[in-house]
Amino acid sequence: MVTASEVPLSELELGRMDAEYYRPNFIRLTKAISNYPNISIRNAGAAIDCSAFYPSIVPYYNFNREGIPFLRVNEIQDGLLTVDERTAFLPRSVLDQNAATIALCEPGDLIIAKGGNSLGKVALLTNIYPKYSVCRDVLIVRTRNLSKINRFYLWMYLHSEIGQSLLIRTASQTGQPHLTIESVARLKIPLISDEEQDKIESRYQEAELAAYRSRTAYAQAQSLLESELGLDKLTFDKPVSYAARFSEVALSQAILANRIDAQCFSPTALQYEQALVKLPNVQPLRFLTAAMVKGTQQEESPEGTIPYVSIKHIQNNEIVAEGKSRRFKGMPVAKQGDLLLAITGATIGKVGIVSRYEELTFSGDLLAITTNGSINPHYLLAFLSHRIGQVQLQRWITGSTNGHLSPHDVGRVLIPRLDEKLEQRIASLMKESIDKTHESVHLLEQAKHRVEALIEEAIAA
Repeated sequence: MVTASEVPLSELELGRMDAEYYRPNFIRLTKAISNYPNISIRNAGAAIDCSAFYPSIVPYYNFNREGIPFLRVNEIQDGLLTVDERTAFLPRSVLDQNAATIALCEPGDLIIAKGGNSLGKVALLTNIYPKYSVCRDVLIVRTRNLSKINRFYLWMYLHSEIGQSLLIRTASQTGQPHLTIESVARLKIPLISDEEQDKIESRYQEAELAAYRSRTAYAQAQSLLESELGLDKLTFDKPVSYAARFSEVALSQAILANRIDAQCFSPTALQYEQALVKLPNVQPLRFLTAAMVKGTQQEESPEGTIPYVSIKHIQNNEIVAEGKSRRFKGMPVAKQGDLLLAITGATIGKVGIVSRYEELTFSGDLLAITTNGSINPHYLLAFLSHRIGQVQLQRWITGSTNGHLSPHDVGRVLIPRLDEKLEQRIASLMKESIDKTHESVHLLEQAKHRVEALIEEAIAA
């Protein structure tokens, strides 16, 4: 059905004459908010800026979390900031060299994706780190001097369906749609009561506490795993020359691996392997699985009957589906408790567990791993998400242009077995971490829906 708006010449705004800006639902929503007590983001005291810095990520890929997190659009997930093992960190030397072009943010600031498929995605910077740096693909809304608006309410409003609609409306349509500092600064925010804003902040604080407990449980699981495997005492040879980055291996090792490339025999991979084979009980992953099934590329459909996921849906060690697909004969299906592992693309090795869904289907860039009952899948998740698991997965990647992990090579990964009670303790901490993430997301969804309901009630009055 074709929809159209009739707009008098006197009501044209900002020199805009494109149909997107004057969609009927946008006009109705904007007028309703304008007729209700409101304040613009600029008049509320927020400052808006953007970063001009975008370094090559590869040199700053850092497992040791040294420096300051470098946030890209990928770190904005469902209104939340996601800093995980794949987040880049800028060392102090890089920060000093580029001080004039790096925008540093603090907890309480908001970041908003400026364009692309992520246009309008927003996240609140939490107090996980005292400082953050951001890429040029996001706008920074500094909330230190806000008046009349609680920053948690502002964040929830921009993340709500109403706020997202208005952000999309204000995006410039020249070339690829994108948000500008000026367009975001003008955005009007309905003023709800201070009491309701305080309730929203309280709900956020509850959600943040749950998220903190999730991170703590995950850190405890990783720490316990490291100490039991002796990884906390493992020291690596530090490269002191160009030659130190290479390994000398016996012909028998190359034959056994069926590989002769440097990636397969990197010093780090070999040192981890040497540490693992000294343990009393180590098993290849293939002996612990009932099945390893590759996915297939599928079309998403609003009428689909089963959740459909790809690599982007692996978040915080679990799977968070957004799309759906129609069922077909032979469709690959993962059940609750299965792991999904990224086997192609730039994030090979990324892994998560199916916990929110009874079953789902998945794309061709994922491998479903079903354990055979001899190992707790949450313990396996703890190991594969740890650096020792990630290094092993990276070791077996094949392909010079587009990297790939085959099920056979995934099955080579060595899994150390611990005392049953220890494995159960690690698995319980991993499950607690995921459960607390669920709790945090649920609380934030409640806060978002409350904001939407309050605004809809206000503008309908």
